[in-house]
Amino acid sequence: MRAAGRFALAERACRRALAGYESGEGRRHPDVANALCELGVILEARDRPREAAACHRRALAILEPLVRSLPARPGDDLDLVRLALQARMSLCGLDRASGALAAADRGYHKALAQARRRLPPRDPLIGSLLNNLGVLRKAQGRYTEALAFYRRALPLVARRDREALATLEHNLGGSEHARGRYAQAEPHARKSVALRTAARGPHHPAVAADLAALAAIVEARGRFDEAAILYRQALAVFRRKLGPASLELGLGLASLAALEQQRGRLSRARPLYARALAILEPLLGRDHPDVAMTVNNLAVLERSAGRLAPARAGFRRALASFQRVLGPRHPHTRLARDNSRAVLERDASIRR
Repeated sequence: MRAAGRFALAERACRRALAGYESGEGRRHPDVANALCELGVILEARDRPREAAACHRRALAILEPLVRSLPARPGDDLDLVRLALQARMSLCGLDRASGALAAADRGYHKALAQARRRLPPRDPLIGSLLNNLGVLRKAQGRYTEALAFYRRALPLVARRDREALATLEHNLGGSEHARGRYAQAEPHARKSVALRTAARGPHHPAVAADLAALAAIVEARGRFDEAAILYRQALAVFRRKLGPASLELGLGLASLAALEQQRGRLSRARPLYARALAILEPLLGRDHPDVAMTVNNLAVLERSAGRLAPARAGFRRALASFQRVLGPRHPHTRLARDNSRAVLERDASIRR
């Protein structure tokens, strides 16, 4: 059910399974940990990160003592090792998504060291860890390092694992996009859509996320009509599958707003930004980088409309958030700082 994007049904079924395992095998059995990991993934997909993190932490509390008791060399108990590593990776992913990038960095490197010590050298889980480190480096604004991690991960992914290949192609496209290499990004994004559609079907939220990523690249290449179609396809899936207040829907609305802004349709873009912020702020918090970027882009719109007071306030807020979460040298921080300086200079020239 989770694979089909039916998350509410999946959660109910997983909770029933978890209760059955706890009753029949005890609260510290590996099957309980496995069910907790699955429940954590479902809860994250339902935009409930705190509950998801609690599930993964409880799974780790069960699994790590069992893993420590195993022989040092890889043996017949690799499923336990992999499950513990997957729980830790999920926690790191939640840290990254919340903006706790330093904590995610520490956790991923700890997991990678454990994986290299415990697993065969070409195990697909090592590839998954390298891929996740690439995602983290992109979030940190270290785009060249991100690309290097993705390329190291690619040979470790099984050719028949379309889902893992789709994720890597998505991330490779995102990394090239972030570096401004849009022509190089587009083939990766299109491969991601094709692979994920084959694995999940055309109406899965993960396919919609791939479509939104492709739309951003197509938009950057100046094909605005095509990008709008792709964004709206993705938004329709997010609304239908995830509901009217999901994280993916909020991010998609912010992206569509930015596209309308690019096309000079400011009256269409402004309410889209407002709807996006109404979804994103309660889910992520005022200082999250995705919220700050939406605020920054709305401030750009206000500056274009000649509304300098709200533009100045928006740039100031975005800059403070980026500095607090990402640090003074991150590309997003530099962007907000440049925008803030430009609007102040324009304001001063008008007053003269």
